[in-house]
Amino acid sequence: MIAFTAAEIAEITDGRLDADAGVTPVSVVTDSREATAGSLYVAKPGEHADGHDFVAAAFDRGATLVLAERSVAGPDGATYPAVLVQDAVVAMGKLAAEAVRRIRAAREAAGEALTVIGITGSAGKTTTKDLLAGILAKQGTTVAPQGSYNGEVGVPLTVFRADTDTRYLVIEMGATGIGHIRYLADMVVPDIGVVLGVGTAHAGEFGGVDNIARAKGELLEALPATGTAIINLDDDRVAAMRARTHAAVLGFTANGHKEAAVRAERPDTNVLGNPEFDLVLPGDEPDLHVSSRLIGAHHIGNLLAAAAAAFAAGIPGPDIAASLSSQTAASRWRMERTERADGVTIINDAYNANPESMRAALRTLADLGRGRRTWAVLGAMLELGPDSIREHAAVGTQVVRLNISRLVVVGREARALYVSAVQEGSWGDECVFAETPDEAYELLNAELEPGDLVLFKSSNSVGLRHLGDRIALPPAQVPATEGSELL
Repeated sequence: MIAFTAAEIAEITDGRLDADAGVTPVSVVTDSREATAGSLYVAKPGEHADGHDFVAAAFDRGATLVLAERSVAGPDGATYPAVLVQDAVVAMGKLAAEAVRRIRAAREAAGEALTVIGITGSAGKTTTKDLLAGILAKQGTTVAPQGSYNGEVGVPLTVFRADTDTRYLVIEMGATGIGHIRYLADMVVPDIGVVLGVGTAHAGEFGGVDNIARAKGELLEALPATGTAIINLDDDRVAAMRARTHAAVLGFTANGHKEAAVRAERPDTNVLGNPEFDLVLPGDEPDLHVSSRLIGAHHIGNLLAAAAAAFAAGIPGPDIAASLSSQTAASRWRMERTERADGVTIINDAYNANPESMRAALRTLADLGRGRRTWAVLGAMLELGPDSIREHAAVGTQVVRLNISRLVVVGREARALYVSAVQEGSWGDECVFAETPDEAYELLNAELEPGDLVLFKSSNSVGLRHLGDRIALPPAQVPATEGSELL
């Protein structure tokens, strides 16, 4: 982390020093449980809890300064050392922006470079981020988000892990409204911007798919003329973003788009569902073969996006292909495969879900399940707005048409999926509705047999990823479920 004195933090964030604040924090945390010696604890208000209530806990664990919106007194009545600001999250963003500026300036003064790469899209951000970070890490010190840190809190936390020795800074950018990605891009000033696709995830919050496209394109608008825009030419809305950037454009395709300089030729999947293709890169790069260890043909687009971004960052083609062929999924609950001792195979893809990713996961289940009994354990796709019933119904129809053996629909928000499957011709024990994950667990625990292949898929807050863990792992190995709020 770039070192900031308390006085500098106050100046950068337009805050004021409160109590004895003559310290220089060595890390930044928003969860009091993660505080260690020398931490700056950001006391941000949350949806379910107020970080100011945990200031004492953070200092008990070693925090030396708090970035807060009001003074907090300890048990002895003394006020904790603080920088007081109007909005703690906005202050984090200002501090992160200054950190990026200082890192870039220090590296340029030393004759070196900092390359910042921003990634956005309705699906595939985390997988692409992980793949790209895996490529870059072999070339120089690389900082990338933990998990899916991609918002106004997660992006600064990623930046705070960088220092003057950081060669590559990979930033995942999520949004739930117009202007969010512009805010993040202004914070980190990316040199390379990647737009993966425009889907219907969060359509309800955005007010429609066209607004999602408008928001995702903000990343490309923020690129300098010397930068590179990586765009998915297989997505018409993304392809149209070429007109929104002054940067050089590098397109990729998994479907043979003629204008794409980065291409997958002869794409296929092997018997394990792993994508394979010949990778074509611009210029004199030799054609290269990628044999991925990820699961599902839908990952070819993510692999190509990572390859294109790495190429734009100057990484040699053979190094790109070798890295893509060696990497497994780095983040949990993304087509995560577990083989039980009794012969049951679990694919847990329930970190998140939207209509596009749901269809892709179901096609993978059908492809992998030839000759096996297949189970689709599905929960709601949230934040779809007025299209929710129609989109869930379409998934139910797809399950039947793919000849998935058994469908378990969990939770009332997904009931339209169950109803459409029944109407399409799936009835009796082929299609079951469970009110709760516990009810689904009892059913699966009683009826799964050796050789069965089970897919779990839902939006994050539905929690089917934890049901997948309960089914996949012995009870002693099931991780504790994490809360949704960082304190």
